[in-house]
Amino acid sequence: MTGAEILDLAREGFWVTLLVAGPAMIAGLLVGLAIALIQALTQVQEMTLVFVPRIIVMFLVIAVTLPFMGATLGRYSTKIFEIIAGGALP
Repeated sequence: MTGAEILDLAREGFWVTLLVAGPAMIAGLLVGLAIALIQALTQVQEMTLVFVPRIIVMFLVIAVTLPFMGATLGRYSTKIFEIIAGGALP
């Protein structure tokens, strides 16, 4: 396996990581931003007000996107296992 192939595999691994973690992270970011705006407007500084809705929304997004996450990780894992089984790695 050449250096370019290894770099391509690593690049694809980074993209898979972004695709799998992205939806939950973006949802958490948007909910956190909305709650921070509400806290700034109302001057209510309760710490649990930030974490509980963010965790709930992130779990819901993960539950909804779980089939996509599994398929993406499955394709990438299959590709890596095929490379390993083919003896392409030293």
